[in-house]
Amino acid sequence: MNVASVIVDVAAMQTDRPFDYEIPERWREVIQPGMRVIVPFGPRHVQGFVLEIKEDTEIRKLKPIVEPMDIVPVLSEELMKLAQWLTIESLCFKISALHVMLPAAMKAKYSKLIRLTGEKSLSPELASLFEDQTEIPWEVASEADALTDIRKEVKNGTIEVIYSVKSKGRTKTVRMVKCLLSEETLAETVETIAKNAVKQKEALLAFSGRRGDWLTLKETGMSPATAKSLIRKGWIEEKQEEMYRDPHSGRHFEPDKPLSLTENQQEAIAPILATITDGTTETFLLHGVTGSGKTEIYLQSISRVIEKGQEAIVLVPEISLTPQMTERFKRRFGNDVAVLHSGLSIGEKYDEWRKISRKEVKVVVGARSAVFAPFENIGLIIIDEEHETSYKQEENPRYHARDVAIWRAAYYKCPVILGSATPSLESFARAKKGVYTLLTLDRRVNDRPLPSVDIIDMREELREGNRSMFSRTLFDKIKDRLEKEEQTVLFLNKRGYSSFIMCRDCGYVAGCPHCDVSMTYHRHRHQLKCHYCGYEEPAPNICPECGSEHIRHFGTGTQKVEEELLKLLPEVRIIRMDVDTTGTKGSHERLLRQFANKEADILLGTQMIAKGLDFPNITLVGVLSADTMLHLPDFRSSEKTFQLLTQVSGRAGRHHLSGEVVVQTYTPEHYSIQLAAEQNYESFYQKEMMMRNMGGYPPFYYLALINVSHKEAIEASSAANKIVAKIKPSLSQAAVILGPVASPIARINDRYRWQCLIKYKREPKLTVVLKEVLEHYAKQGKSNGLLVSIDVHPYMLM
Repeated sequence: MNVASVIVDVAAMQTDRPFDYEIPERWREVIQPGMRVIVPFGPRHVQGFVLEIKEDTEIRKLKPIVEPMDIVPVLSEELMKLAQWLTIESLCFKISALHVMLPAAMKAKYSKLIRLTGEKSLSPELASLFEDQTEIPWEVASEADALTDIRKEVKNGTIEVIYSVKSKGRTKTVRMVKCLLSEETLAETVETIAKNAVKQKEALLAFSGRRGDWLTLKETGMSPATAKSLIRKGWIEEKQEEMYRDPHSGRHFEPDKPLSLTENQQEAIAPILATITDGTTETFLLHGVTGSGKTEIYLQSISRVIEKGQEAIVLVPEISLTPQMTERFKRRFGNDVAVLHSGLSIGEKYDEWRKISRKEVKVVVGARSAVFAPFENIGLIIIDEEHETSYKQEENPRYHARDVAIWRAAYYKCPVILGSATPSLESFARAKKGVYTLLTLDRRVNDRPLPSVDIIDMREELREGNRSMFSRTLFDKIKDRLEKEEQTVLFLNKRGYSSFIMCRDCGYVAGCPHCDVSMTYHRHRHQLKCHYCGYEEPAPNICPECGSEHIRHFGTGTQKVEEELLKLLPEVRIIRMDVDTTGTKGSHERLLRQFANKEADILLGTQMIAKGLDFPNITLVGVLSADTMLHLPDFRSSEKTFQLLTQVSGRAGRHHLSGEVVVQTYTPEHYSIQLAAEQNYESFYQKEMMMRNMGGYPPFYYLALINVSHKEAIEASSAANKIVAKIKPSLSQAAVILGPVASPIARINDRYRWQCLIKYKREPKLTVVLKEVLEHYAKQGKSNGLLVSIDVHPYMLM
C-alpha cells in the first residue's frame, strides 16, 4: 500500500504532526513530497503538504487523499528541510513554516456548499431556499437564518455539507486569434463582406501578411463580439494563452555595463569572488560608508554567479525597496530578474514566484520573504542594509531573514554578503570574533568627501525666541539651495512619536477605549485612529471632559511641516512622502521620479526616504527631530538613532556637488548623535558595546521574550507568574529572568498584556521547556481565552 505523510492546514498544537493517508491507485505515480493535496480531515476537506511517501503504516484504516493540488512539488527537498529547522528554531507550527515559503496566492481558500442528497423531500421553508438548485453556498443559508433547520436535515440525511478547497493562485490568460484563410481567400472574403460590417473587414485586414501568426485581440483591433462572429463563420480560430502580469509594464530599462572598481572595492570583492569560484560557504560583512559603492560589488559578484550557471537572491529592506535599487538590477541583468515586495498585487507576486520556480530568471530582488525564493542552485545571497529590523518577522514563524540566508547558504555551499554602512552590533561583534569575515569600504567612490554636519541645539533656538520648527541655520541653508537650484531632503523622524489631541485647559488626552495608548490624529480626515487595534472615531472639537474649546493637536506631522514651509517660502515646490501620499500602487515610484526630474525643490518625508536614495542634485539634508527614538524603552534606541542619522546624512553630496547636513535635536550631547555626525561607526560600536555589557544585553546575552494576554488583568498576571515558576528550575545560575511585569503598552484590543524577558548565554534545556509551556497553554488557552507567545531573539520589546 502507498501511504503519504501529510501536514494538514490547521495551525493548532493537536494537529502539529503528520497524518497518514492512503494514496489512491490513480494518483500513485503523481504524488510526491513537497506537493499540496486535498485530504479529508474530520467532517471537512483541507489542504495539506506531503512530507514523505512510505510503503506502510501502523494505522489500520486509512482515509484516501481526495486529490492533488499540484502537478509538480511546490516545495523542494531543501525547503522542506528548512521548514523543519524553522519549526525548531522559532518554536512555530510546521504548517506556519511551510506557508511562509509560498506566495499568498497559493494559500488555500475554503468554501462550504450545502447539497441535496435526493434521499427524501425537504421541508417547504428549505425547499424555497434551494428553488431549482441542488446546491447552495453556505453564506446563502447563513443569511437566511436557516442553519438550525439545515442541521436537522443533515441528521435526517436529506442534506450534506461539502467543504471545498480552492487555490487562490490564478494564472492570467490572454485571448489569441489566428486567421484560417489563405492570403488569396482572405482578400476575396474581405470583398464579399457586407458594407455595414466595417469592424469585421478591419479585423480580417489586420491579418494580411500575418496569416499564420497568433495575435491578441488588441493587436487586431477587434472586439470580443466581432471575434465571436468570425469564429462562427470558420474564418479565424482562438486559444487562451497564459501570460505573466508585469509589475514593470511600460518601463524601459536602459542596459548598463559594469563600472571599473576602485582599489578599495577590488580588495573587498576579491575574497567574495574566490569563495564563489571555490564553491565554499562563508558569511561576509561588507561594512562600507554611505556612497562607497556597495551595490556595484553586489552586481559584479552576481555576474560571476550567473557565469557559473547559478542563481542569486538579493534582499533589501521593505521601506528602502526604492525603484532605484530594482532599476539597477534590471538594467544590469534585464529579464533575468524577478522582483518580490509588498507593493505588488497578489497576482503579480504569484507570477514572479512562478518565473523563479520555472527557472526563467537568475536573480531575485525582494523584501524579507524573498529569502525563501524556490531556487535550487543558489550561488550567492546578499542582504543589503543588514541592520534593518524589518528583516525580522513579528508574527509566526518569527524568523530573521539573516539566519535563514545563512542556513540556505550552508546547504548550497555558497557565500552570504551582509552589507551596511551601520551594521547591527550583533553582526559587527561576530565579524570581530572571526565568525563572519569583515570587508571594509572606508572611502566614497571617487574619494568624494562625506557631508559636513551641523548639530543644532533646539533648546538654544527656543531661548533666543525662535518658535519655528526650523532652526535659523537650516532655514538659511534651504533658501541658499533654492537660489542655487539645488535640491534638499527634509527628514522627519516619526518613529515612536505621533500627533495626539490634548485639551489645554484640563490636560485631557484622547486615548483609545480598547488600548492603553493615545490615539493618533490624522489631519486629512480629521480623525483619531488607534495604530494598535485599528479603532477610529471623529476628532472632537470640544473637550469631552471639561467642554473647553481649547482642544488642539500636538506633535509635528509632515503636513504641518509642509504648511509652515509654504508660509515662509510661498514659491517653494515640495514633494511629500508619507503614509497618506504613498498609499496607492506605484505612488512611491511616481513621486521619486518627479523629484529626480527636478519637478520639486524639497523632498519631505519620514523613514521611507532615509535610505537608498541616490540623486546627484541633493546637496542639503535636514533632520527635523533627531531624538524622538532616543527615549523609547528599548535597549536598541541609541543604535537605531545612530543608524538612521548616518543613513539619512548619506543622501547628501553623493556626486560632483558637495553636501551638508543639519541635525536638529534637544539632546545634542548624546553620543549617538555626536558620533553619527562624524559617521564614526567604530567609536559608536565601542561605546555602545560597553553599555550593552553593563546592562547584560545582546550581543553579550541572548534574549527570549514571553508574552501573555487575557481579557482579565488578573488572569494574565497569574499565568505569567506560573510560567516563570515553571521555567526557573530549568535555567542555570547565569541566566536572568526580568519580570513578569505588565508590558509597556499594558492593554491592546481589550486584552491585558504581561511579559517576562529571559537573558541567557548557553541554556541547553531552554528550548525544550519553552516548547512545553507553549503546548500546555495551547491546550488550556482554547477554553479560557489565554494567549501565550514566545519570541526568541526579539526586536520588539513593547
